[in-house]
Amino acid sequence: MAKTTIATVMSVAFATFITFGCNPVPPSPYGPTPTAAQLEWQKMEYYMFVHFGPNTFTDVEWGDGREDPSVFNPSELDCRQWAATASAAGMKGIIITAKHHDGFCLWPSRFSTHTVRESPWRDGRGDVLRELSDACREYGLKFGVYLSPWDQNHPAYGTPEYNTVFANTLDEVLSSYGEVFEQWFDGACGEGPNGKRQEYHWPLFHKSVHTRQPQAVIFSDVGPGCRWIGNERGFAGETNWSRLDTAGFAPGHGSPALDTLNCGNVHGQAWVPGEVDVSIRPGWFYSPSTDMQVKPLFALLDIYYKSVGRNANLLLNVPADRRGRIHPSDSARLVELRRVLDATFADNLTRGASVTASSTRGKGYEAARVVDGDYDAYWAAADGVCQASLTIVLPRTAQANRLVLQEYIPLGQRVAQFSVEYFLDGEWQPLAMGTTIGYKRILRFATITTDRLRINILRSLACPALNGVGLYFTQAEPDAQSAESANMAAAPAAWRVVTSKVDGAAILDGDPATMALLPFGEPLTIDMGGRDTLYGLGYLPAHDMQAPNVSRYSISASDDGHNWRMVVEGGRFDNIRNNPVAQRIEFASPVTARYIRLEAVETAVESSNRYAVAGIAPLK
Repeated sequence: MAKTTIATVMSVAFATFITFGCNPVPPSPYGPTPTAAQLEWQKMEYYMFVHFGPNTFTDVEWGDGREDPSVFNPSELDCRQWAATASAAGMKGIIITAKHHDGFCLWPSRFSTHTVRESPWRDGRGDVLRELSDACREYGLKFGVYLSPWDQNHPAYGTPEYNTVFANTLDEVLSSYGEVFEQWFDGACGEGPNGKRQEYHWPLFHKSVHTRQPQAVIFSDVGPGCRWIGNERGFAGETNWSRLDTAGFAPGHGSPALDTLNCGNVHGQAWVPGEVDVSIRPGWFYSPSTDMQVKPLFALLDIYYKSVGRNANLLLNVPADRRGRIHPSDSARLVELRRVLDATFADNLTRGASVTASSTRGKGYEAARVVDGDYDAYWAAADGVCQASLTIVLPRTAQANRLVLQEYIPLGQRVAQFSVEYFLDGEWQPLAMGTTIGYKRILRFATITTDRLRINILRSLACPALNGVGLYFTQAEPDAQSAESANMAAAPAAWRVVTSKVDGAAILDGDPATMALLPFGEPLTIDMGGRDTLYGLGYLPAHDMQAPNVSRYSISASDDGHNWRMVVEGGRFDNIRNNPVAQRIEFASPVTARYIRLEAVETAVESSNRYAVAGIAPLK
């Protein structure tokens, strides 16, 4: 009996050696991991947002639901042109604002009387969602929808009944237009036509999505499919975990802190990767006044590297104009961006390189897997090894200034710190350092000449697993610059601020880097140096989402500085908290006066005792 036991043990030991020695087991997943749908979503990387609706024709960012449906009447709507533009730009899909906060539906909804059916477009028989979903299929693009739960038109908003109305609306859209890759939920919540706010029933809304489109990735401040990145300026955090703690949080005012959304949680309990949403123009909806303010190429490149290059997807808004087409200024810039990115990443210098690692778990997980171009082939260190290095010897000495690193995220996100070195004159030289990698990390650096690189994993939460290393050289890109807003024009030399104890120079110089904080309740008064005629004012907010920028205001004018007449009452800067860019205040008719006064009625920061002004200037 004893001999049989020994023989059995030896047999098992030999089988174990064969299994683990020749065919090592893969690493165990670490922490939460992406679903199959989330992984396919992450691979899309870059897709188009299209804001379109009554706001396109009324020149506002947030309509109030009282718009006459007749304002929506695009003269040449062509969703195939949108899709062709997105395809030419290298984008993988389109998400449309099917219903914004005004409640206007771009399809003839059975659950609203504020829709394209009530408009003159296509004689009331049109359906933007039908035309766009068909166009996306024709051009091989994925189709997504934005549906705001806030509805300033529906009479049931603010009552329990409305949650059922909105769930029915979701069911209607998600069962009528084919596959939807992403359901985009805005967390905005304001008063409805009955003066009441809605308590959103998020579990009910999510159930509608999961029932009708089980593969759809749900976007909100807390996912569950993907998360808002915490700003609308176009960048993810340099440290960006795809993990997030969501318990106790909700979309909108109940969301995690902005810096948490920007960086994620290193030990977060849920897999909720980041999505960067940003507009190619200053605002989200089309305005003729911004035709010359399309972001320049350097700004879009900066956004790309700080979104896709920082483990996030890029949702770039390209609003349709009043014809119902993508404006030539926007489409030309998109193609320009595509041309530069294609040129930059055309030639991977690691192709054919030899790669060695300080640790590997054996056959099937060799270091060379990081340069073979197969997404599902990866190098992995042995279990328990949380520091390791890869040495890559290039086929030839070459110039380089871009490096792409990828983790195999089906096993979770692991790398918390890394460094890169290059070989020069017989010694290893420091090149770059970073924290997270995730799905993709792109590093930019000054041009080097070398024949080898060393990637050092300095800290990993479990054995590292990398499936991609790419090295590139580009001469096609302009100098990288910040994607911050450009300066607004300075005020005329004759203007001076007469409000006491205020830095007038900071307000009148048009520089977003300088600003003044005024006591709330004290108007900003400007002496124009003599009677002048104004057609409107430009207001430059502080370029900080935490700043007490003006969100609601009044404008008045005076000839003597004592007797004032109202010019604008109850004006508002919609979405200024999330998108603090230069704002236009257009007067209903020209105003001739010597003094002009801005009064802050409300700020983007609740209960602030001050308000911020970085610039005031006349509209041109």
